[in-house]
Amino acid sequence: MSEAAAAGAGEQLQNLHLDEVTGERVSKTELKKRQKQREREEKKQEKAASAPPKPAAAQKKVSAEEEESHLTPNQYFEIRSRHINKLRASKEPNPYPHKFQVTTDLRDFVRDFEHLKTGEQRRDVELRVGGRIFTKRSSGSKLMFYDIRAQGVKMQVMCQSQEARGEVPFEAQHEHLRRGDIIGILGYPGRTHPKNRAEGELSIFAQEIILLTPCLHQLPTEYYGFKDQEQRYRQRYLDLIMNEGTRNIFITRSKMISYIRSFFDTRDFIEVETPMMNAIAGGATAKPFVTHHNDLDMNLFMRVAPELYLKQLVVGGLERVYELGRQFRNEGIDLTHNPEFTTCEFYMAFADVYDVMEITEDLVSGLVKHITGEYETKFHTQTGEEYIINWQKPWKRIEMIPALEAAVGEKFPPGPELHTEATNEFLKNILKKMKVECSPPQTNARMLDKLVGEFIEETCINPTFITGHPQMMSPLAKYHRQHAGLCERFEVFVAKKEIVNAYTELNDPFDQRLRFEEQARQKAQGDDEAQLVDENFCQSLEFGLPPTGGWGMGIDRLVMFLTDRYSIKEVLAFPFMKDSGAGGATSEKKLAAEEVGVEPMPEEGIPHK
Repeated sequence: MSEAAAAGAGEQLQNLHLDEVTGERVSKTELKKRQKQREREEKKQEKAASAPPKPAAAQKKVSAEEEESHLTPNQYFEIRSRHINKLRASKEPNPYPHKFQVTTDLRDFVRDFEHLKTGEQRRDVELRVGGRIFTKRSSGSKLMFYDIRAQGVKMQVMCQSQEARGEVPFEAQHEHLRRGDIIGILGYPGRTHPKNRAEGELSIFAQEIILLTPCLHQLPTEYYGFKDQEQRYRQRYLDLIMNEGTRNIFITRSKMISYIRSFFDTRDFIEVETPMMNAIAGGATAKPFVTHHNDLDMNLFMRVAPELYLKQLVVGGLERVYELGRQFRNEGIDLTHNPEFTTCEFYMAFADVYDVMEITEDLVSGLVKHITGEYETKFHTQTGEEYIINWQKPWKRIEMIPALEAAVGEKFPPGPELHTEATNEFLKNILKKMKVECSPPQTNARMLDKLVGEFIEETCINPTFITGHPQMMSPLAKYHRQHAGLCERFEVFVAKKEIVNAYTELNDPFDQRLRFEEQARQKAQGDDEAQLVDENFCQSLEFGLPPTGGWGMGIDRLVMFLTDRYSIKEVLAFPFMKDSGAGGATSEKKLAAEEVGVEPMPEEGIPHK
């Protein structure tokens, strides 16, 4: 470094001053700046120290609902049960009032007031609505919002303290309410005027809220929902609360049954009811349930079909009859079979299988159009296949034996020989050739049915009539007027599943007895589904059954197709479920009365009169 540069650096160092707080050497100007800043901070601290202490910041109040959201379902149930039990004792308010007069249907409410503009209110209109709470929101202590559901409609309820009326103060009206509670609402219609968006929401502006029935359990959250299939079937009430789609299935089912009743009623049919318990299980080829009558000390069979009784009514002169009802079959449970199921059967004097075909097309295609608004529907299988089904008439018709011959490449024995032992060997060879399994007993009827299932039913996507059944497969159908050994019968298949079975009824008492005896022979071979001889029915035929067309349709399967559900359990309100364990799934859980220690009141039983 040069002498001049060293001299300049020394001069600069002499002009710097020591900052005693930091130990740094800074310019005189910077040092004064720092000192003044420190003086200001000292004065500020002295002022703060001499000032009175500030009150501690109030913690944000957490709502009771928010605190309860962290509880387990059991904890919530215990706390809620105790709370409601206190209300039962105090009656402030009574958690289970006898009556709340509802005058407003939410479906009508939406239709009548959808036109209201943002901020518009109709204070001159009084609403009285009942519904279940799905969400509860507060905006301070003076403003509450609820989302309720009733009649399949979701509606917002807005509650403001200045609007409250009645004997119960605003806060007391709302403090006991939780998700799932059923409430009564008195108010008027209007549309809200929110600050954060242009359009308001159609709402009920509540003036009074009344607890009608508390829900003691936590509802599943709307985010996760209630999706577990097993639990949905076991707790159908909760399924209906949480899933609008389930509600729509049963509404559709009801509309379908109403349409079917109307269809037959307008055609001079009489709806009748026949016994559910029978001494003989007849009317269909199926394995029955057995029950016992204590007083008579005799076994009875739950009915597998109402056919024999309905035909006896036709013998008696009720020439057009139908019955909608439950059947019971002690068979396997799968996606399309339930031990108890609903059918519709009709019997029409002076008609035959061809008349019944036309009625079937008219009924089903008209029903589909009425329910869906069109003739085409979509159906998805369990594996995700999509079928587009065209229900419009006329439907395709397939002759059974010619179609089987084309499928297996073999000529079948003639109709009169289809029931013989030789045909039995022929069918066993066909099964072996085509690599089709048929569980024992391998009767001719069972093996033919298996081949039809493999090679004909699998081709039926749109509604299809399969006709020309052998007589030995149809013990109650009349012989074919042109083809010996066959009978006048058809089945309708849709998306590979049967929905209808019908035929020209056998009214020859001599032939009927022979058919029943053939069924008895099949039962002796080990076929539990074969029918027994019904002597009373045979005797009724001796009084004369007019030429008659008979028909049966499975209601559940048709509902499955029109609601696009591949499992029969989805369309039955309470499907049969296997026992979930000893004592049932809830055997270890306490009921609300047990939880709070309520003792049952003594009751005296009154004998049945």
